[in-house]
Amino acid sequence: MINPDNQPTTTGVYIFKKGNGILYVGKSVNIRARLRSHIENAKVDTKESLIVNGSDTIESYITDSEFKAFLLEAELIQKYHPKYNVVWKDDKSYLYIKITVKEKYPKVLLTRKPSFAEATEGEYFGPFSSVRTASMLLREIRKFVPYCSQKNISTKSCFYSKIGLCKPCPNEIDARFKMLDVRKGEELKKTYKKNIKTIMKILNGNVKKVLEDFYKRLRFLIKEKNYEEAIVVRNKIFRFEQLLYSKSLPDETVNQYNQSKEALSSLLELMKKYFPSIASLSRIECYDISNTSQKLGTGSMVVLQNGLIHKPEYRKFKIRNKKLQSDFGMIEEIVKRRFKQNWELPHLLVIDGGKPQVRTVLKVLSALRISLPVIGLAKNPDRLVVGINGIPTVHFLTDNTGFNLLRLIRDESHRFARKYHLFLRDRNFR
Repeated sequence: MINPDNQPTTTGVYIFKKGNGILYVGKSVNIRARLRSHIENAKVDTKESLIVNGSDTIESYITDSEFKAFLLEAELIQKYHPKYNVVWKDDKSYLYIKITVKEKYPKVLLTRKPSFAEATEGEYFGPFSSVRTASMLLREIRKFVPYCSQKNISTKSCFYSKIGLCKPCPNEIDARFKMLDVRKGEELKKTYKKNIKTIMKILNGNVKKVLEDFYKRLRFLIKEKNYEEAIVVRNKIFRFEQLLYSKSLPDETVNQYNQSKEALSSLLELMKKYFPSIASLSRIECYDISNTSQKLGTGSMVVLQNGLIHKPEYRKFKIRNKKLQSDFGMIEEIVKRRFKQNWELPHLLVIDGGKPQVRTVLKVLSALRISLPVIGLAKNPDRLVVGINGIPTVHFLTDNTGFNLLRLIRDESHRFARKYHLFLRDRNFR
């Protein structure tokens, strides 16, 4: 009987397997809870019984957002064609998002499984299990990357163009050409095709690059003092980040979660090189800060318990000191607040950042007379910053399972802090 208790309690994708065969792929915001639900449903449901009782192992993949889990699930279903990933109740084929790339103005449409002849007419993304989930995805994307879904171009702007969801509208672009305003027509056509390329990047999972491009554009507009357009781009970034970190759904790398003891054992061996007295890593805490220009600062504490994400122990912090002007001051505040609580002490403290962040944490712990191993994870490239004399920096290969476990908790702390920050921004935005 498969055991869900050694699975993570965070967002991601899970796979029911028999030997090397893939029986079923699913996604959830809490993998362990969803697997328990499968087991309970197997007692009364034929399909669930075939999945659960026919499997001998489960693989899990952690993602840092529901959105990425949604895309990864579709990718894995497309790749493996699992036996039980079918719509049993009406025998309908899977739903795809189709982009008609060969058309003058590519459209974004929903369609059932294409025939071979149809498949050559456009780019297909999916499959997705229902109209509701695929429609929700496109509806959210359209809020920050407008596109056309009208099959036939007419002489009048479509309804969606009037509410900013089809902008520039192909009807408007053609009207410009007919008015002999060729320069403007070409400019609008280029903008429309750029939007389509952006949507394709998102659906391919390359969300990090898209977000970076938005921020690059925002910085340029601010530098040029084009504040009106900068506000438009800022709002697009806000919508996109809501989709990535906050939106519930029915780029770019996905970290495979190794639930075996191997990753934790590898990490313990790694830490003993720098902290010889460390004997256990059953509890690891990681902290991160999220803010916008030092406004609406938030902090997160996420926990690994025996190598598994443990959401019941997560904590979020709203920065209280409004005068703080740096991330270091915010880190100092949340670490002080955390260690004034009567919570179980971690065996290892991880901070998202480099030497300055590690020094800040060590200073706070020293003032509180608390001795703990402290490390940081710096980015670009990912590297370990060790809280010992000299604060050495160590690089590792990405196939080091212990190092990847640290990257997992670092990414999770960032996601959790960002989600809370976006919640506060959304509340103020309204």
